[in-house]
Amino acid sequence: MRHVLVLGGTTEGRTLAAELAPTALRVTSSLAGRVARPRLPAGEVRIGGFGGPEGLADWLRTERVDAVVDATHPFAAGISHNAALAAAATGVPLLVLRRPGFTRVDGDHWLPAPSLAAAAELLPRRGERVFLTIGRQGVVAFAHLDGVHFLARSVDPPEPPLPPSFEVLLDRGPFTIEGEEALLRRHDIDVLVTKDSGGAATAPKLTAARGLGLPVIIVERPPVPEGVPVASDVPGALRWLEHLG
Repeated sequence: MRHVLVLGGTTEGRTLAAELAPTALRVTSSLAGRVARPRLPAGEVRIGGFGGPEGLADWLRTERVDAVVDATHPFAAGISHNAALAAAATGVPLLVLRRPGFTRVDGDHWLPAPSLAAAAELLPRRGERVFLTIGRQGVVAFAHLDGVHFLARSVDPPEPPLPPSFEVLLDRGPFTIEGEEALLRRHDIDVLVTKDSGGAATAPKLTAARGLGLPVIIVERPPVPEGVPVASDVPGALRWLEHLG
């Protein structure tokens, strides 16, 4: 039985696992374990790291993995890098399944930033009441700023301690345009900071910001490891697996 490892934690990873589970393939989904109550995919599931690229390579050999699909978050650069090294070391075919980024349209006032640190540098000149949707691990990049109030939304609480200027909102998408607009109004937000994660579940915040004329500081994605093929959707990943035979 051919064995496919899905490095998951995204909607695309869960969808791919659900498509593969009824087939003759053995499917194992690996989750990083950074979310307290993850949405579990179909098939076999393992939670936790592999111990770097060497540990992942050992796991691929031990479990006789025939293909790896990296369906991790677009900003999980460390995991993607380790997967590329492990695939190269073992000769196991690797595909990156990465949803497209957000699409800029007329009326958007986007300010691109190459990193969270660069986004923080832009803030003092852009607003004093900030809606942060960058995940709990990125909040620390903004903790040093004075004179700014933050509403930080994440699935799980950020690591304490946080300055008094931070208000934490625990929530998980999908979100609606109406709900996001009401949230921005209720908290008197004047600038949004987010990552170019893509996906329909979190896009409404951008539409709401556009409707209210708010600037958006958007952190750009890290590049996909060089030489690794990319599929932008689950059907593309399924075609890639089919071509492997």
